[in-house]
Amino acid sequence: MWNLVICKDQGRNFSEFAQPHYACTYLSYPDYDVFLLVNFKFYPEPIHWGSFQLSVNHLIAAVIFLLAASTDGIDGYIARKYNMVTNLGKLLDPLADKLLVSAVLISLVELGRCDSWIAIVIISREFAVTGLRQVALLEGKVVAASKWGKIKTVTQIVAISLLLLNNFPFQFVSIPVDDIAIWAAAIITIYSGVDYFVKNKELLELHNA
Repeated sequence: MWNLVICKDQGRNFSEFAQPHYACTYLSYPDYDVFLLVNFKFYPEPIHWGSFQLSVNHLIAAVIFLLAASTDGIDGYIARKYNMVTNLGKLLDPLADKLLVSAVLISLVELGRCDSWIAIVIISREFAVTGLRQVALLEGKVVAASKWGKIKTVTQIVAISLLLLNNFPFQFVSIPVDDIAIWAAAIITIYSGVDYFVKNKELLELHNA
């Protein structure tokens, strides 16, 4: 389901492969919005449990989303364990999170499971921070993921998972944890974005030529 293309110079050893000059990694997440938006005829009946109902395609999309999201922690662990932390990795790691979250948010808006303004706020913040990172690159610097950026990512993953699973298991106690979580994700997303710009405001200062 994942496209993983690794380009490297032949004949290099493992430690050299960790350097961005000799390696480039391209990762594209599976097109799980197909499972969300297309009702294939071969799907079985929705899952029923009392008053709770969940479409099989939504369940498949949720599983794929969680698997994709889990790779964020795994690749970070591998990079630290084998001393493979690079500037390229610091740039691509948060970018992968943005692509993952943006794609599923757009699909949830189409399904009526997420308010469009929340998706716009979250995706706009992601583009803004990506722009900040581009400015940093022009200055020869790298804006690594911050503590609040990581908290934002976890909150978004939890909120999106609940929306995909129709608020399971909280639906049984009639508590709209999915709605609460997506609101919390939007607020933390905004705060973390502001935090990035405040801590890196020197990148936005005008310099005399």
